[in-house]
Amino acid sequence: MTSPAYPDTASPQLSAGPRPAPGPAADEGLSRRLRALACTAPLHDLDVRKANLAGEYTVYAMAEVALAAIDHVTLNMDFDTGADHDQIVARLLPRVGAQAPDRPVAEHERVARWVLENLINVGSVDRGFRAVYGTFGPDGVYVRRDYDFKLIEEVPGHGGTVFLRATDEAVNVLVGALDTDVTSAQIAAEVKLEVLISRGRLADAQLAAEQARYRTVQYAETLRRTLEATRRNVRAVDWLHTVPDMIAEALEHVADRYRHENAILTNIRKARDEAEEPEHKRRAAELVDIVKDCIRRHTQLQSRLLEAGPLFRAEQDRQAFAPPATQTGLDLYGQLLAPLLPLPVEQSTRATDAFFARGTGLRTPTAVRVGDLVELLLTPPQEREHLGAEMPEPDLIATPDDSRFSDEQLARAMTLLDLEHDAPRRLSGLLAEARRSGGDGEDLAYLVALLAVHAASPPVGTAYRQGERRLLFAVDDGTQLDDPGFGGADLIVGTALLDAAGMAADRQDAS
Repeated sequence: MTSPAYPDTASPQLSAGPRPAPGPAADEGLSRRLRALACTAPLHDLDVRKANLAGEYTVYAMAEVALAAIDHVTLNMDFDTGADHDQIVARLLPRVGAQAPDRPVAEHERVARWVLENLINVGSVDRGFRAVYGTFGPDGVYVRRDYDFKLIEEVPGHGGTVFLRATDEAVNVLVGALDTDVTSAQIAAEVKLEVLISRGRLADAQLAAEQARYRTVQYAETLRRTLEATRRNVRAVDWLHTVPDMIAEALEHVADRYRHENAILTNIRKARDEAEEPEHKRRAAELVDIVKDCIRRHTQLQSRLLEAGPLFRAEQDRQAFAPPATQTGLDLYGQLLAPLLPLPVEQSTRATDAFFARGTGLRTPTAVRVGDLVELLLTPPQEREHLGAEMPEPDLIATPDDSRFSDEQLARAMTLLDLEHDAPRRLSGLLAEARRSGGDGEDLAYLVALLAVHAASPPVGTAYRQGERRLLFAVDDGTQLDDPGFGGADLIVGTALLDAAGMAADRQDAS
């Protein structure tokens, strides 16, 4: 199909203006939105893959359960520990059970565990997600990039326990943002919360308070990762400029937030005491609990910030004055492979034989009993055939033909659906004609219905690549099927001719 030709009468406004160059600065906003969309993709994928579960699970809203799981994990995280796996499953059961109250509790628990395990991405190697998006490089060339992220990760705890922690990407999914500056987002959330409380909009204020608490958790998570990196390698963290500035800024932020949240707490308690409606009292009481939890988290964050400096000095002393390793590792490539490659085989085998003889470790010799040794020596050798033992004749059984439809029925059905030179027909008319064809008309009608339903989503791309000349298609226009044996839509079935010239051109270009 060719596009119509337009005369060269473009207006000066359209032709004279310069085309904007999609540079990195102009593309940064789009890249941020693409990464934000990628973080929500695993949640949408849960509703797509729930059809693969053994059973009827379409009644469950898996993305809703996943958001609730991230919410519970985030709020149950502490600075040093995380959320318990079984505890999160138990907290998800009421929400899962409310979606299908007539289903058994065992099924509710299976759905909750399935959602939580998919958020952890248990089946992958690194238990992470990857998305591919495109951006423009400094030279204006379109480049595809990989975006690796996690939503919920398992971290080791004390005594061999494993905790769950929500990542920054998971918190961003909750608050609807990505790569947002934590400090500015926290201040904006607190100001928004204060304004909503002063205007009496407690329902919106509760949402703003929950978002402020999520940002507090994210800020503490940033500090925790910095301290963990310091414990592993003190040189991997910039303790000269970056971390001291971050600690000073965080301490100032915590002090300011603490005064601000106490003022907000006073206003909420006043609104709770003066409210007459039960709903307003309940909202105000919930707000009091949320803001008190924010104050508790800020107090804990302040204590960790004050301990960050002594921890750095202690780790610096420990890592700087640690005794060196008593055994050095062996560089197989530099010490063995590279020197031996230029040598002849007769010279290199001496070095490899000596290395593998000592590199395989000690082997315990087999203890031989005298009785076994005498029996082995006195047993006459068995005579062997020159060509080996005779192979047994395999017992082949013909596989029975258990197909429901015969080749003849398939040929008749394809003849009936051959509408290349005819107008498209209704499925009801094709089924009636198939039943009138003979004694096996009911089976033929069933086969025609299967082929028509399969044609409702025709593999156009596959047929085009394979050089097919025509393709069967079926379209639903909303008409109900009036048939004694089948229900559903009365499809319009027809044959579409594919572009043979275009296929030949594509194959010639590919070759």
